[in-house]
Amino acid sequence: MSKAKLVILDCWVSPFCMRVKIALNEKGLEYEAQAEDLFGGKSELLLSSNPIYKKVPVFLHDGKPLCESIIIVNYIDETWSSPPLLPPCSYGRAQARFWADFIDKKLEEALGDKDYFIGTTFGFIGGFTVEAECPKFSNWMKRCLQRESVAKVVPPPEKVYEFVLMFRKMQGID
Repeated sequence: MSKAKLVILDCWVSPFCMRVKIALNEKGLEYEAQAEDLFGGKSELLLSSNPIYKKVPVFLHDGKPLCESIIIVNYIDETWSSPPLLPPCSYGRAQARFWADFIDKKLEEALGDKDYFIGTTFGFIGGFTVEAECPKFSNWMKRCLQRESVAKVVPPPEKVYEFVLMFRKMQGID
């Protein structure tokens, strides 16, 4: 049996792409990450693989495309069962999917196109530190960042900051 060809159409700063790459890394799967230029022109492969949304990530398993990070991660977990990414019981899997969906939809929706959660000014929701106000969450994040599968995917904060500055400039914000 030949080895499957796994490709992710990717943008290094996208948390949705990071989610897919972390899942692949956790499974110990070899894959090719093809960087997409989301600002200068999307590739024909991206446009033909995700004709509805034309967004990353797109996961290609032997040339067959899948879109949307949660769907891709579920597919990876079902296709390569070991080690499992989701709990073994149906209830645990439902809980994990609930929280992933909540983060994807509710937090992104609440932030929208605003600079801060309450608009253009920094305020109540943005005025806290995760470590002080949410120590369990902070410790969970630290444990995740210590995993090799995560550490090799998550970019350094300085690189993300430079990207945000460049993006704001492109949008005429600064």
